Amino acid sequence: MRIGQGVDLHPFSDDPGRPLVLGGVIVPGARGLDGHSDADAVAHALGDALLGAAGLGDLGRHFPDTDPAWAGADSIGLLSEVSSMVGRAGLAVANADCTVLAETPRLAPHVADMEARLSAAVGGPVSVKATRAEGMGPIGRGEGVACLAVVLLVPREPGTAAS
Repeated sequence: MRIGQGVDLHPFSDDPGRPLVLGGVIVPGARGLDGHSDADAVAHALGDALLGAAGLGDLGRHFPDTDPAWAGADSIGLLSEVSSMVGRAGLAVANADCTVLAETPRLAPHVADMEARLSAAVGGPVSVKATRAEGMGPIGRGEGVACLAVVLLVPREPGTAAS
């Protein structure tokens, strides 16, 4: 078994047309996050957790924000590619858990959709929880969104295809 953790945070964007994407789900009416890709902090934290557990580095190594090829990239697509890398390393997701820190917007109505999108991307069960920072730090002042993720990888069953 191998355990990995990931953390990601993004400030809110000043672009009024940028959608908020979290866990592969567009949250309607919410201010988007600033970032090189779609700035999906949940997918990014989970991707880093997967890569770390597999001993494969981090998202920045594989998808650098200095590379124009990743500008505006769909983070669920990147997460699916990370899952394939993990599979090729002989590992599979036993489970993953993500905690989103955000004062706004209210995420509870979107958690089930996030879990479904993330689980499909990584080929294993992913749980998502949302909490508030209760006014502490930049996240608590409503300046952005953060996510913490942990993942447990196990050896892939012999005879199963890598993602």
